[in-house]
Amino acid sequence: MIVQKNFIIKEETFERELFGNFDENIKLIEEALKIDVILREGNIVLMGEEKNVNKALKLMTELHQSVSNGKNLDKQSISYSLSLLLEGNEDKLKELEDTIVLTQKGKAVQPKTLGQKEYINLIKNNDITFGVGPAGTGKTYLAVAMAVKAFKRDEVSRIILTRPAVEAGENLGFLPGDLKDKVDPYLRPLYDALFDMLGADKFNKYLERGLIEVAPLAFMRGRTLDNAFIILDEAQNTTREQMKMFLTRLGFGSKAVVTGDLTQTDLPDNKRSGLLHARDVLKGVEGIGSITLTERDVVRHALVQRIIVAYDKYDKKQEEIKNKRQEKNTKKK
Repeated sequence: MIVQKNFIIKEETFERELFGNFDENIKLIEEALKIDVILREGNIVLMGEEKNVNKALKLMTELHQSVSNGKNLDKQSISYSLSLLLEGNEDKLKELEDTIVLTQKGKAVQPKTLGQKEYINLIKNNDITFGVGPAGTGKTYLAVAMAVKAFKRDEVSRIILTRPAVEAGENLGFLPGDLKDKVDPYLRPLYDALFDMLGADKFNKYLERGLIEVAPLAFMRGRTLDNAFIILDEAQNTTREQMKMFLTRLGFGSKAVVTGDLTQTDLPDNKRSGLLHARDVLKGVEGIGSITLTERDVVRHALVQRIIVAYDKYDKKQEEIKNKRQEKNTKKK
């Protein structure tokens, strides 16, 4: 049965956020729920099958609450909200409204998926957290946000950023400039996140005072890192020895987040990733949390999700072909 129901818009901000640029958000909702959405005299008119219109009303209520709490709506957040709605989990949208920190421009940094929310909770509740997942899942950005939050609350006295410089042979000697200049290209994503949350002036001031420290992983050897929030980025490129060395640097009052994408390892074929090894070895150890984010947690262009899914399918297919060949060769012997 075709019905028509109204949703009253109480704030102009919600109307703007809901419709998006060129009505792109509304088009997503119409397509997913097979309804028509019309703006009429300050109200949103929903038309379609009754069960679909009722779902749309639930969605509008949850999205309105999100916007009221300072959240911005875009195609990614609308798509994710729709997927939760169709699974019957629309009430879980409330879990994504916690603000970690505000950017320099006053924008709230919040988890955008339930996977990201779990990741944040693991960082809160553990001394060491492994965040593994494909590009675009917010692993690095959210780790930096949690570091800035801890720093601003005086829970730690400094932030340390590190990553293995595999491409430079971990030596870095041939690159021009001082240590910071040599490492900068490899830590750009971390810098971008810190600029976003602290502003360039504060970042540079903290860097000069040693409150933010940047160093390649090799320079961590022999140190004990007390009262620090340490982020090891691109950890899939660590060897087993490097990972053990890093994890045993943790001092009193410190917290570490280790991020990486196991599908983008630059190590030689005969070297097993230290990140993969550490997760296996440390599974179940108290004080250590681990999460694997998936394509559902990607917060970049929607095409990135489809690319990740396509590569996963291809890799699985190649693995199946490889296993069949091995079985065939075994039978011949």
